[in-house]
This record gives sequence, structure tokens and C-alpha cells, in this order.
Amino acid sequence: MDYLTVGEVAERSGLPISTIHFWESKGLIRSSRSDGNQRRFARPELRRIAVIKIGQRAGIPLTEIRRVLDTLPSDRAISARNWAALSNRWKRTLDDRIARLTALRDQLGECIGCGCLSLDKCWLRNPDDRLSAKGPGPRLLNFDE
Repeated sequence: MDYLTVGEVAERSGLPISTIHFWESKGLIRSSRSDGNQRRFARPELRRIAVIKIGQRAGIPLTEIRRVLDTLPSDRAISARNWAALSNRWKRTLDDRIARLTALRDQLGECIGCGCLSLDKCWLRNPDDRLSAKGPGPRLLNFDE
């Protein structure tokens, strides 16, 4: 198998070496060591890096990306079949996020930010009117809570 240095991986992927080291420390990519104790990356890691970059661009958290990558073979490049399964999973995640963001956008004008927060209409700061159990009137005056 053909191996690449960390500099070659950085050049091919367009990533800083520090990102490659970080992703390796998080278990997203793997390297082996040469006789001189230098990192060497198998060529299939370039495809894993491409998948990570696509996932990040889509807003998928690194923990989820790693979970998915851990289910794939590490001794060969990610196949088109692997990618189809992975991308379908991410499409469902993105569809859910889009639906939630669309609802947020459409209902944002209903929140007047008045601080009353016991209203059942204030779904943004008081989903399901949780604060009504604490009695009437303002309950959260600090929007960082």
C-alpha cells in the first residue's frame, strides 16, 4: 500500500497539518509510524478526510462523523456503496434540521422577548409552557439561561 507523509496529506487535502493531527487525535483518521517514527497515512485516509470535510460543511458534528466512520472498513477506501448509506443517513439528519430551522424562522416573529415566559405561546424560550408550573409572571429574566 502507498503511504503519504502528513505534509503530503495536507497538500492533497488542503488542510493545515494541525487539523490533520487534531482529527487523528479524535480517531477520525489513522496513521502508522515509519521506521524513523514519522506519521504515514495510507491513501484511503484521503477519502476519509473528504468525507469529514463534507460532513463538517453540512454541519454534522465531528462526534457523529466519527460514529459513522467507525462503522466503515479502515483498511480500504470508502466505497460508493458506503458513501450512499452514509449520505442517506446525513440527508435525514439535515432534513430534520431544515424542518426545525424553518419552524423557527416562521415562528420567530411571535416571540416578543418581553420576559413574561409563562405564556404558552412563547415556544422559543418556554417550550411546552414548562415555566407555568412555577406560577404566573416573569421567571427567566436573563436570556442566557
